[in-house]
Amino acid sequence: MSDRDRIQQRRFMGAADEAVVSLLVAAVHLKQAADTVVERHGITGDQYNVLRILRGVHPGGHPRCEVARRMIHPSPDVTRMLDRLVRRGLVARVQDPADRRLSVATITKAGLTLLERIDPELESVQQAATAVLTPAQLRQLARLCDALVP
Repeated sequence: MSDRDRIQQRRFMGAADEAVVSLLVAAVHLKQAADTVVERHGITGDQYNVLRILRGVHPGGHPRCEVARRMIHPSPDVTRMLDRLVRRGLVARVQDPADRRLSVATITKAGLTLLERIDPELESVQQAATAVLTPAQLRQLARLCDALVP
């Protein structure tokens, strides 16, 4: 049974309703698959997202507010999430020399190593989920999704 079958909706108010419901169903399916992978490695999907963000600026880092701004799923609890990652040795925080009120989070070697273990598994999940789409359709899907975000 597909996720669309599970919600048992055959009629929609219009094309926009059908598209949005389909997109939400697909997003939940993909998020659950990705969360299953990262949770096997002892972190949450949001923690993975923080590590991914920090890897993108490695060896530099970001203050908490910038990490929060870049997250896929906004979280009001970025400070505590960073604290947990620091306790696990996956992230380090140092005071910003230019502004002592800010601390800058950076990914540690252990954080990079964890992502190296997770990445092939997530790539496999993504490949399986998108195998029915051609490369051109994948690019179109990315453009369409980008167009939905103001």
